[in-house]
Amino acid sequence: MALGAAILSSLCCIVPVLAIVAGTSGLATTITWLEPMRPLLIGATVLVLGLAWFQKLRRRKETQCQCEAGGRSKFVQSKLFLGIVTFFVGTILLFPNYVDLFYPKAEKQMTSDRNIHLKTVSIPIEGMTCTGCEAHIEHEVDKLPGVVKSTASYQNGSAWVEFDGSMTDLPQIEKAIMSAGYRVIDKKKGQE
Repeated sequence: MALGAAILSSLCCIVPVLAIVAGTSGLATTITWLEPMRPLLIGATVLVLGLAWFQKLRRRKETQCQCEAGGRSKFVQSKLFLGIVTFFVGTILLFPNYVDLFYPKAEKQMTSDRNIHLKTVSIPIEGMTCTGCEAHIEHEVDKLPGVVKSTASYQNGSAWVEFDGSMTDLPQIEKAIMSAGYRVIDKKKGQE
């Protein structure tokens, strides 16, 4: 149960990575409805794991039972298995904190003559819920030719993109964001 709750609590960050691996990045935001339940799922995970460790570590009273003599406890009932599950659950719960490691950063090379066409835009985006969403959007936008730098923020609900206007344009950037499964919510963009 703890493992299931841990996976559900981080599913909104796991799905974009899996979607990119599968080549279907538009499916990335289909799990965002779970984000408001994340604290509840994390609490349930910690509670269930805590109870499992409590039961495993408490001293049991010697009782006379008619159990099989000399039988070894199953691996699934061992402390080692519980430790492995606890490690896996911790890894899954912390996934939003290191998800950006799964998105390779493209090296951008710009020559000085192209700096004349550099533009910076702020694009309001709906559907981001964690750092995994930020990394997903940055990954998709950075694929475009002429994008120098992109920075998404789920807290602000926006992305800042610096790009060469002679190589790409705002509609292409918006299309990349939407193809990742997020929604551009405002057509008025601030340019610097």
